[in-house]
Amino acid sequence: MFNPGYVGSKNAICATAINRQQWIDLDGAPVSSVFTVNSPFRLLGADHGVGAHILNDQIGFETNLSFNLSYAYRMDAGAGKLGIGLGFGMINSSLEGEWVLPGGSPAGDPSVPAGNENTFTTDFSAGLFYYTDDLFIGISSTHIGEPAIEYNIHAAPFLGRQYYLTAGYSLALGNPLYSIIPALTIHSDGIMTQFNLGGIFDFDSRIWGGVTYRHGSAVVGMAGIKIFGDIHVGYSHDFSTTALRKFNKGTHELMLRYCFDLGTDRGPQRYRSIRIL
Repeated sequence: MFNPGYVGSKNAICATAINRQQWIDLDGAPVSSVFTVNSPFRLLGADHGVGAHILNDQIGFETNLSFNLSYAYRMDAGAGKLGIGLGFGMINSSLEGEWVLPGGSPAGDPSVPAGNENTFTTDFSAGLFYYTDDLFIGISSTHIGEPAIEYNIHAAPFLGRQYYLTAGYSLALGNPLYSIIPALTIHSDGIMTQFNLGGIFDFDSRIWGGVTYRHGSAVVGMAGIKIFGDIHVGYSHDFSTTALRKFNKGTHELMLRYCFDLGTDRGPQRYRSIRIL
């Protein structure tokens, strides 16, 4: 979602759906749903990637619905591959609700919408994503142009530019079916910075589980399993480490992913029939 340089890096068509319900039982808490799909392709003898995602994000009576297209040029770099990506999208922001203020109606404040509001804006992102069989590292930025949310008010709020750094490494254990993948994500808007540090224990890419610590926010437990074919199901639960833990029952996130290989890199193959030996 936040690094267009990633698209196509799996060498397969991958579709993922995620639903996140934050701070259960807290009135107006965020609810987010996202669907992503990405695929590699070859054109003019070069490797490329293309992807799209749809995000619906709701908090209180504010809803943001965005659609984004991503493209990455993928080139060999040392022992791995580097994806250079760009993203373009549209965001629909809306406010639908009734203001409840101690002083009564907000009509006297020119910075507060008095009724329902709806607006569209464009959005851009860019990123680099480098990966090998064991290592990945990415750097990216979203909301590059800091698009304004131009409601019918005198003040124009905007989406601040966001920066991301991600890195991880797959550590093979004694048994080749087992591995540990420590990973780090740093997310900043230039004013506040959030660190996520954790790791996943993986068994044959079929069963995995892990823990992540989100600095100043939560401890996250996660688990997943590969079921029919290439369908993966994952679940995570955030345990808040702030005072908010007294007012909610945690955060739930459910993930469903399906990947399939197009076999574009396969050479000619020969098969034997028991009828012709």
